[in-house]
Amino acid sequence: MQPQPLLSGSRLVPTLLGLVLGLGVISPKPSLMATETAAGPPPPPRLVTTAKVSAALPKLEALATQILQQTGVPGMAIAVVHDDRVVFLKGYGQREVGKAGAVDADTIFQLASLSKPIASTVVAALVGDGRVRWDDPVIGDLPGFRLGPPAIAEEVTLRDLLSHRSGLPDHAGDLLEDIGFDRATIFQRLGVLPLGNRFRAVFNYTNFGFTAGAIAAANASGQGWEELSRERLYRPLGMGRTSSSHADLVEASNRAALHVREPADGAASHRWVARHQRDADAQSPAGGVSSTARDLSRWLRLQLAGGRLGPVAVGRQIVASDTLADTHRPLIASAPSPNPAVYRTGFYGLGWNVSSTDQGAVQLSHSGGFELGAATAVYLLPGESLGIVVLTNGQPIGVPETVALSFLDLARFGKVELDYLKPLAGLFAQIAQQEYPRVPQQPATPAPARPLAVYSGTYSNAFVGVITVKPEGNGLVLELGPQRRPYPLTHISGDTFRYQPSGENAAGPSAVAFSVSGDEPARRVQIDNFNVDGQGVFQRQSSEATP
Repeated sequence: MQPQPLLSGSRLVPTLLGLVLGLGVISPKPSLMATETAAGPPPPPRLVTTAKVSAALPKLEALATQILQQTGVPGMAIAVVHDDRVVFLKGYGQREVGKAGAVDADTIFQLASLSKPIASTVVAALVGDGRVRWDDPVIGDLPGFRLGPPAIAEEVTLRDLLSHRSGLPDHAGDLLEDIGFDRATIFQRLGVLPLGNRFRAVFNYTNFGFTAGAIAAANASGQGWEELSRERLYRPLGMGRTSSSHADLVEASNRAALHVREPADGAASHRWVARHQRDADAQSPAGGVSSTARDLSRWLRLQLAGGRLGPVAVGRQIVASDTLADTHRPLIASAPSPNPAVYRTGFYGLGWNVSSTDQGAVQLSHSGGFELGAATAVYLLPGESLGIVVLTNGQPIGVPETVALSFLDLARFGKVELDYLKPLAGLFAQIAQQEYPRVPQQPATPAPARPLAVYSGTYSNAFVGVITVKPEGNGLVLELGPQRRPYPLTHISGDTFRYQPSGENAAGPSAVAFSVSGDEPARRVQIDNFNVDGQGVFQRQSSEATP
């Protein structure tokens, strides 16, 4: 099975979760076929009725309660929309473990990559206003942003960036955010990365590529992204608790804390703890929106009603229907079929996963996840006028997807077709595994390190920039990023050390290996967690080289 993008903000967002995105990989049943007419095939018959939805809602209530009890995830909020009505809106559990404060429909959650289809809605509004076009090159609206050679750099468009087909390596730029670089610097550094032959040919999920597209659109409109999002979407929709700014989230009292799962002392079980903060302003369009179930129910209605809020006769057209429809159209294969004779391919549009159910209905979806403590999901069946959004304040283990997919089953078939949580939990555990090489075990008799002065010094490469290794106490520290954040180095053997990365994309320790010749200072150092795409080798700065 090929990777499918579910999350954002997490280290390995592309996942193997095609099985839960309606790509037909659970069952080899083909989509229902229809006889084509001059106007195209008729849509598949509707399966969802008001009566079915009404019957499914009490089961959804019981399911949400049961899954929170089963997993221990602290809190959850759910909104369901059907036929332009909010039919379910409720919160469960706690905003923060160990503190008073229940989750309700107005509790603000960090959305992580659920931000992407919201951002593409904002850009669709600009396109509908005639202020930008999907195929506008971005090079003139993003100073310092150039991808690949000039022939490609001048052609990269909003459409390319918002569909992850720019040719950038997967998750390019995320590690720079982790060590404190700002958005403008990350944009500039993306130009260092080779594109190979991937431009418009390969789907690689990139938070900062997507962010570049949204920021280019905002720049072309003459507004900052945060202001534009508020004025062009949140305020007209009445989404008063939604923001693209982390500062607004921090100021809110009714907000959910991030939680991670840690082993409980002396037991095989786990406990949930509020351990981290996550400021995603650098990638705000891709992962920095915060919102509530109530606000998002209005956005679901807009999506399902062709950009309108309210009935046709009296409602307001907030986003042009044709430009909103553009965001729902597949643009690039994101999950190629392992066997095209049996399984369907998954696609990505503009901020949306675009797939189909086994009955042939279009299904739109997107998940969001911070390994530092948030998981969200949205699913739409436009042909059924049905949508659900699920927000949680625990790191991704498959809870929001399980709730959403189970509800869609209940609304269509009257029963849950699959125990989604079990396979999802295993797959999310696989996602959370360390991507970069594991640090080798220290041998029983490690080779001694050289004098610390051999390793000390300043090194650099074009992508990460300048790093420093210097003595501190009886050991060494590695300084990274614009704030020169210090990371202690622990000796393993010979010229190899290790350090513990920090941030959203950190897993276990990473090796730090110096290249030394004779008694001279180290010529270079390789840091494994930066080297997944070949950007982890740093040369000693020439002014420090021994003559």
